[in-house]
Amino acid sequence: MATIAEPISRAPVSRPSWRRTLANALLVTEREVRDSFRDWRIIAPLLVLTFLFPFLAQFVAGQFTDYVSEYGAQIIGERTIPFLLMIVGFFPISISLVIALETFVGEKERRSLEPLLSTPLSNTELYIGKMLAAMIPPLLSSYGGMFVYLASLVFGDLAWRPQGALVVQIILLTTVQALVMVTGAVVVSSQTTSTRAANLLASFIIIPVAMLIQGESAIMFLAPDAESPSGIGALWAIIAGMLIVVILLLRVGNTIFNREELLGRMIDQINLKRSFQTIWRQVISVDERGTRARNLVDWYRRGIPVSIKRVRSAIIVASFVFLVAFIAGYALGTSPNWRLNLPSDLPLDRVSGEMGVASQYFWGQRPAIVGIVLQNWRILAAASILAVFSFGVGALLLTPAVYVVLGYLLSQIVQAGYNPFPFALAVLTHGVIEIPVIVLATAVVLKLGAVVTRLPTGMTLGQAWTQALGDTVKLWLAVLLPGLFFAAFVEAYITPLVVRIAFGG
Repeated sequence: MATIAEPISRAPVSRPSWRRTLANALLVTEREVRDSFRDWRIIAPLLVLTFLFPFLAQFVAGQFTDYVSEYGAQIIGERTIPFLLMIVGFFPISISLVIALETFVGEKERRSLEPLLSTPLSNTELYIGKMLAAMIPPLLSSYGGMFVYLASLVFGDLAWRPQGALVVQIILLTTVQALVMVTGAVVVSSQTTSTRAANLLASFIIIPVAMLIQGESAIMFLAPDAESPSGIGALWAIIAGMLIVVILLLRVGNTIFNREELLGRMIDQINLKRSFQTIWRQVISVDERGTRARNLVDWYRRGIPVSIKRVRSAIIVASFVFLVAFIAGYALGTSPNWRLNLPSDLPLDRVSGEMGVASQYFWGQRPAIVGIVLQNWRILAAASILAVFSFGVGALLLTPAVYVVLGYLLSQIVQAGYNPFPFALAVLTHGVIEIPVIVLATAVVLKLGAVVTRLPTGMTLGQAWTQALGDTVKLWLAVLLPGLFFAAFVEAYITPLVVRIAFGG
């Protein structure tokens, strides 16, 4: 056997082209779709939602339009029609969630997964094939239902003539929502050990998508550009954002999918005590091997640089996003539609006194240091929670918003003819401490949320996430919390003195 294995191990491995990968994946898709169309429990709901539900939605649209027209609110009825079109498209793709949850764990329970995993197909080909199979039947039903609904509106009593761009947007929204649900469900199916567990975890998919649909419906009713021939701008942004989520979910699923683990894992157990011990060992470690720090000085001298090195790329990304946010705020302020037109003769010598009154009003009886720290901590905590559930993207949306405002205010000061130096001094006195701390905090949670999209070499998902969480706790204890308190002290007691000197108060 050694003589056979040796030339095989030395043979060059050629990476298959994307055409071959897609062709092999479509073989799996063809098999899965054929099996799905043999199951009447799948076909019957799809047929009902394709041919019967659109007529029910058309009847509701007609009745609601007539009702609101009696009270002079025709615009509400008109904007309800495209909303119902989106609902008609969404209901069939909700079935894709059920099919996707069955892709791996369902076949594992039915003992039909082993022959498929024993084929020479790669993990990527299996994963793409299963994902397409879960999405194609419901998506075809969704398109069919929307076509029937549109036909009943255009040729029916309402004689509705929709905006072409809005119809395209709804079709694209339906498609990307199906992609998000399917890719997320396939990830869940490949990582759980039973269909029951997969169905319970599916709530983390369907609830955010349902909330998103509520937001989209509000946009359709309230958007000022609802009648625009180029479509609603906010919906284009949602489509782009969901495409990014799809790409991230595909990357996550393909990265963590492992056929050997899927067959060998029979039950998941959570050992909280062991998990906390593992995280704590990571917190007090000083190198990649997990060596414990000898003392506090050794922890700061060796351990903190190691953790900062791991988030170095995230620091670069966060710094770039903050800079772009500041420039975007400044550019927004130069737009004629957004200018405040400040008077150029304001008494700046009263700025320091009014700043003290405003500070007392804002923080009330609470010490200023505590108020400043809690304010910054709440923003960073919210960004951390969003980042965990959005692959780190949430951290890059919430925290840079403050710097959009700073850039905007700077543009107003410059356009009003004031010297920006005293204002910059008022911000940078504590900002030289606070801004790097916030950038580092953003980078840490960005790394924590995005680590699942690209696992370090030789690490499992659990090991990589534990390491990232340990680095997060370590940097919060060692750098971020002390930095927030120090910046708050400077902002509460030193910045007012600098402002008084700079503005001559």
